[in-house]
Amino acid sequence: MISISRLYCGEATGADSLRYGRKGAEHSAGEGRAPRSASERRPVVVWNITKRCNLRCRHCYSSSTSSPCKGELSGAEGRELLKDLAAFGCPAVLLSGGEPLMRKDVFDLAAFATGLGLRAVLSTNGTLITRPISERIKEAGFTYAGVSLDGIGETNDAFRGREGAFNRATRGFRLLKSAGMRVGLRLTLTRRTYEDLERIFDFIEQENIDRACFYHLCYSGRGAEHSDQDLPHAETRKAMDIILARTRDFFARGLQKDILTVDNHVDGAYLYLKMKQEDNPRAEQVMELLRWNGGGLYSSGVGIGDVDYRGNVHPDQFWMHYTLGNVRERPFSEIWTDEKDGLLDGLRNRKAKLKGRCSQCRFLDACGGSLRVRADIFYGDPWAPDPACYLSDEEIGLTDEDGTRLKEAGEWFEIPKRLSRK
Repeated sequence: MISISRLYCGEATGADSLRYGRKGAEHSAGEGRAPRSASERRPVVVWNITKRCNLRCRHCYSSSTSSPCKGELSGAEGRELLKDLAAFGCPAVLLSGGEPLMRKDVFDLAAFATGLGLRAVLSTNGTLITRPISERIKEAGFTYAGVSLDGIGETNDAFRGREGAFNRATRGFRLLKSAGMRVGLRLTLTRRTYEDLERIFDFIEQENIDRACFYHLCYSGRGAEHSDQDLPHAETRKAMDIILARTRDFFARGLQKDILTVDNHVDGAYLYLKMKQEDNPRAEQVMELLRWNGGGLYSSGVGIGDVDYRGNVHPDQFWMHYTLGNVRERPFSEIWTDEKDGLLDGLRNRKAKLKGRCSQCRFLDACGGSLRVRADIFYGDPWAPDPACYLSDEEIGLTDEDGTRLKEAGEWFEIPKRLSRK
């Protein structure tokens, strides 16, 4: 995650200590103790507690379905998982799906997690929230609820495969706020949702939403079927410009909003270049924080992990096609610390493995090669460049001579024409 509010505007946010260390959190109350280095983070764990969902979103990384799925971890198995996560020192568990509110014991699981000292976060589409459910979400101890919304009105409904989904999600936002919950909006950037970005920021202000996460599309699950909806690089830059401008406007008017971008650590380098262009005196301080964070270097397989509804452990929630182990056979903590797994070891020591443009990039220590699973899905190679990198060769410091050497070494990866930087 790239905190636009923290980096671009200098506004303290709750998780600064985890993202940017003690220096990044010196003016923040923080949430959790800052690790000595980003490489020593314990993972925030996404637990997909069910595969069932009442919607059919085009970009769903878990290919969720309305039908019941066999093999779901039981409540007892889930509690054992949570006990292990707490003992392992994980800072938070994110209950996701599918749609987690379709699982009857979701509130019991959340209350159990918080009783162990874990921060419990809810990831929901918001359409099933009624007043009693919003109150139960609060009572269960969830510290935050993220509601997915992909556009305004019909744009969202078409994206999520259900007429009326926007109105029901809007009701969900309002009920959560009235119950005293801290609420966030989650949106995936695509060709359709990009067109609604300005109206999304208006919605954030009108509904007094505390936080917004703008995700870059990953081609996993049903996202693979709709990869043609990914933003071309030129439009990604325009989307970032809108996000930066509207975040700065919120800050200038004293509206405390935590605005983040997710799943493309290139955003940090782009932010730095924008600040340099604007002669912002904080630019070098921001680069220092980005380097501490490390971007993708300490993300998948380090600071984020996933357990699916059957108990399979993955390096992140988008890497469902690669399983590290199953919590029914070994505890998560044991699976996560197994140094024999080649992919897990590679993710934690990726700098020497990265190929192509990533290996030559001057922002490597800040971006970390971004999202490895996107490279794996697109090129069939987890160490290939992230195809969603929208910076030019000149911006990353790649010379013609570097390009020639990469081609001679067989490490030149063509950017898809639909995304081309040109």
